[in-house]
Amino acid sequence: MVREEPSDAETVSAVLAGDREAYGILVRRYKDVLYRYAERMTGRADDAADVVQRTFIRGFRRLDRCRDPERVGGWLFRITVNLCKDQLKGRAKREVSLEAVGPLTATRGLPEARAERAEIREQIYRALQSLSDEQREAFVLKHVEGWSYEEMAEKLEVSVSALKMRVHRARDQLQVLLEDYR
Repeated sequence: MVREEPSDAETVSAVLAGDREAYGILVRRYKDVLYRYAERMTGRADDAADVVQRTFIRGFRRLDRCRDPERVGGWLFRITVNLCKDQLKGRAKREVSLEAVGPLTATRGLPEARAERAEIREQIYRALQSLSDEQREAFVLKHVEGWSYEEMAEKLEVSVSALKMRVHRARDQLQVLLEDYR
């Protein structure tokens, strides 16, 4: 018989009651989605890993401040959002690690085609990094992660209309920046 994992609220209660090992359940449950978000926002795999590690450390230390344990995933996500913003503010030079983003398409084919794809990939990520943090965040969540505006609004604590405007402005700016690649 397969044992079901406890709910978020049950896990939070166990951790707060002194079962430190139970926190690993939350880490396993949310690490991938938090990492994907952090990597897209920071543009660097090592920065993303650092942000996620700091998220879980901060989350553990402040778990008693989580107002709704059933939504601890959203609470951890907000911590990640804030840490990504801090990471980007502290970065003196904005550059993107191409190793972190992976290929847009398969890397097989002629060397010229691979070079062209690498150039396009670099332009896309430079264009993303040129957006404001809020626009990049909204664009990535909507068009890369596939979240609904309602999910975004709940996790980011921003109105749906504000998020729609951010995505719209990000899309417009990206179209201008990537005009040569149409």
